[in-house]
Amino acid sequence: MQRQLETEADIYLALVLNQIEEAVQVVNSGGITVYYNQAAAEMDDLDPAEVVGKHVLQVYPSLTLETSSLMQVLRTGEPVLNLQQTVVISTGKIVTLLYSTYPLFRNGELIGACDISQDITTIKELSERVRDLHSELLDTKISTRKKSKVEPGCMARYQFNDIIGSAESMVQLKILGQRVAASSSPVLVIGETGTGKELVVQSIHNASPRKNEPFVAQNCAALPSTLLESILFGTVKGSFTGAEDRPGLFELADGGTLFLDEINSMPLELQCKLLRVLQEGTIRRLSDIKLRPVNVRIIACMNVDPEEAVRNKELRIDLYYRLNVVSINVPPLRNRKKDIPALTDSFIKRYNETLKCRVNKLSEETSQAFMSYHWPGNVRELQHAIEHAMNMVSGQTIQLEHLPFHLQKWFENQSVEAKMSPSEGSLPEILNYYEKKHIKEAMEKCAGNISRAAVLLGIPRQTLQYKLKLHDITNCERLNLLKGGIN
Repeated sequence: MQRQLETEADIYLALVLNQIEEAVQVVNSGGITVYYNQAAAEMDDLDPAEVVGKHVLQVYPSLTLETSSLMQVLRTGEPVLNLQQTVVISTGKIVTLLYSTYPLFRNGELIGACDISQDITTIKELSERVRDLHSELLDTKISTRKKSKVEPGCMARYQFNDIIGSAESMVQLKILGQRVAASSSPVLVIGETGTGKELVVQSIHNASPRKNEPFVAQNCAALPSTLLESILFGTVKGSFTGAEDRPGLFELADGGTLFLDEINSMPLELQCKLLRVLQEGTIRRLSDIKLRPVNVRIIACMNVDPEEAVRNKELRIDLYYRLNVVSINVPPLRNRKKDIPALTDSFIKRYNETLKCRVNKLSEETSQAFMSYHWPGNVRELQHAIEHAMNMVSGQTIQLEHLPFHLQKWFENQSVEAKMSPSEGSLPEILNYYEKKHIKEAMEKCAGNISRAAVLLGIPRQTLQYKLKLHDITNCERLNLLKGGIN
């Protein structure tokens, strides 16, 4: 009976493992493959029947006893975590893997090893292509400089005059940005998604003495940690299987600006290395012993409160203080609604050119709706709304019916709520109505974040949770509020 149960469990486990995206390979203590899931078969372009029962070095001829993580774990009994490796499989295909390998013990005896990996070949090729393009641009720039003066801002498009906004917060932002542009101190730019943080970063670079030097940008959330490290710091031949001598983004940005977006998504151990670069002005390529001096200004961006990121252990506190020499907060669009007409006119002009339209204005109803909406997706959401409308409109005026569906739905709900607003009734009924209305508005402004909404409303978080249940503002409803600014 016990054996039957184990057999059924094995069947279900195999079915589950064949559904996941990660490649799973299990070998016994002799290095013979005993399990190989469907994702591994697709990654390696092999039939599981060709792999199961064979030694791991037969399947991966480019590996050796020393370079195979499975064989290393069988030898040491210690796990190997989050490493990158480029291998040649038996079909001749070259695959770059991000993998972790774990020892398998039973009753204290090492009986095998399990390898869990992801194919990052395409990501690696694309990221290296981007890095090579940066390198080519830099080489071209240096060559051009020898012949003539380089055009200012050739690697960063935007300047402060491109940032549209006459609200007091935007005027102060431009003044502060131009002031800090003259120095080489690190800058931390903070703002919600879609507020235009990269425009601010590029404008600082183009207003600085480094404007004729490289501007290199990297999103820290876009790549796995091991790949991000090699992209930033570069590699030397032999640092891992398939590695070549390549400069990292720090070297490519030497003399200029390195823009690190979503810095809180960078792994903590990599943040430690970044801190060392900021303090010492030198970098070391992966597995290299040589220190290389770099003169790079770091500008980092975050779309969350940095102190909250520190509390959540997403950002090292020492790196936060090192980056926060100068901090610039980009205000959300809901806090500078007076800029909406100017932004709208600018986007209409842009899409008239690209889409060959002849739109010249919004209808009065649409203009009023724009000013009443909270724009959780900020300027980017406004831009996409205008682009959508200009693909729908046939005349010269954008009407509500031309806007994206989620905006039409929101405006419709607002209209219904306005009609349902109680003008008569008992005091508890009226208070209940407006309490629910203000809670929903706060949740929308804070994109569904209960803690931030509680602060905005001036009540404890636990009280807000209670009132969300009391007014039947469900998780589903809060999710719909959030989706309103993302579509």
